Amino acid sequence: MINIKRAYAPAEEADGYRILVDRLWPRGISKEKAKVDLWMKAVAPSNELRRWFCHDPQRFPEFARRYQEELVSGGALDELRAVLAAHPAATLLFAAHDEEHNNAVVLLSLLRR
Repeated sequence: MINIKRAYAPAEEADGYRILVDRLWPRGISKEKAKVDLWMKAVAPSNELRRWFCHDPQRFPEFARRYQEELVSGGALDELRAVLAAHPAATLLFAAHDEEHNNAVVLLSLLRR
């Protein structure tokens, strides 16, 4: 079972293994409060793609396409799959305010295929 959740939301036991999938640490939240088990910067969008997207919902379809290309061409997705295989319940954490247009949504969709 894989879920996604904002890093700012309180940690819950149902979250299981908590994986931060952003390149940057969420602003204003301590590592203790975030309760992140693993920070996988390598699975996050590249800095160039992240800056281009700039959380613009109109750019989301193109962002999703480019991000999936990055994930498929790199080895980080395989590493994430191995981590997920070792944990029956996991939550991918993201910092974006927009819960519908962010990298974790794209990543979850790709993992569920």
